[in-house]
Amino acid sequence: MAANKLRESASQTAGPFLHIGLTPKAVGIATFMTARGHDITGSLAKGTRIRVEGAVIDGTGSPVKDALLEIWQANAEGNYAHPEGGGPVEEGFRGWGRAITDFETGEWGFDTVKPGPTRGRDQGLQAPHLNLWIVARGINIGLNTRVYFDDEPEANAIDPVLSQIGSPGRRQTLIAQKSDQDGAPLYRFDIRLQGKGETVFFDI
Repeated sequence: MAANKLRESASQTAGPFLHIGLTPKAVGIATFMTARGHDITGSLAKGTRIRVEGAVIDGTGSPVKDALLEIWQANAEGNYAHPEGGGPVEEGFRGWGRAITDFETGEWGFDTVKPGPTRGRDQGLQAPHLNLWIVARGINIGLNTRVYFDDEPEANAIDPVLSQIGSPGRRQTLIAQKSDQDGAPLYRFDIRLQGKGETVFFDI
């Protein structure tokens, strides 16, 4: 009877095959006519075109090379593509997309438009930000965080979500740093899963 004893099943994480189902084109599988989740804004979106780049870094300081990020954002006027999103959005604007880390370098990046301030749920005006959901092999429950912009200091100072984070050092883990790439705005945002400088994650 001992030979028939059931073994403990493997832990349930998001990998290692999450890209096959969620970003098949990235692994060479042409499942759909278009790559779902690739186009966040559409071609008619107004506002400043930006690029956001970064890496997902584990507790040892090494890049996570099989992570997937989902992005949800408002348009330049602060409206989401949702019936209760605050107002109209441009045709083709989804405000949602996916990015994956490079299988060799661990770097990720995506192009979008800079969102405008949004109205929170009974919390007043929120600073421009991107919402991120991160999942990877070894992460049992997806991690939620936000990306704010370092060139919005006044809006960041009164943002109701940032204000709830007591430590200035902890708040800084949610601020993307702006630079210039061929004349276009580039924001750097590294996500640290553990250890020194760990990114603030939200329980939502």
